[in-house]
Amino acid sequence: MVELDQTRIEQIGYDDVPGVALTNSNVIAEFLKKTKIQDVINWGRKNSLWFVVNPMGCCGVELIAVGVAHYDTDRFGIIPRNSPRHADLLIISGYVTKKYLPALKRIWDQMPAPKWVMAIGDCSISGGPFYESYSTHQNMDEIFPIDVFVPGCPPRPEAFIQGFIELQKKIEAKKDKGTEY
Repeated sequence: MVELDQTRIEQIGYDDVPGVALTNSNVIAEFLKKTKIQDVINWGRKNSLWFVVNPMGCCGVELIAVGVAHYDTDRFGIIPRNSPRHADLLIISGYVTKKYLPALKRIWDQMPAPKWVMAIGDCSISGGPFYESYSTHQNMDEIFPIDVFVPGCPPRPEAFIQGFIELQKKIEAKKDKGTEY
């Protein structure tokens, strides 16, 4: 390979230098989106959904029941995490009070991309029995980019698992509403 000094490289440009390939993160991201590597990455993402544990209200009890031996979400690679910095799924289960919303937003902001959101139960979807209450927020889809809704008051653990499966299908098909990746 021919040795060129820095001024000569600046004069002729990087494209003219033989044996030199330069890239940046945008080019790498576009390459990954268009290749089979993205399918492998999405396979890994869909089979390792780690969710933030923040059970609220009656849906929180059902969320805890999903992790016990009878339903065992670990077999799907769905593992609860206590730190938002290690999780990629935010589960909004139950009602969200106006006092709790800033903390929930902070948890969302601390999560690394790509990240997803599931709204569990009627309270988080539409307000449920607390509809138009002075202390709760309705319509979480206006605040967070909800990927999967799981209706019920409270939904059964089987519905939770079905919601996880639907989210896995979206991740595999690259049709999620989460952060672009």
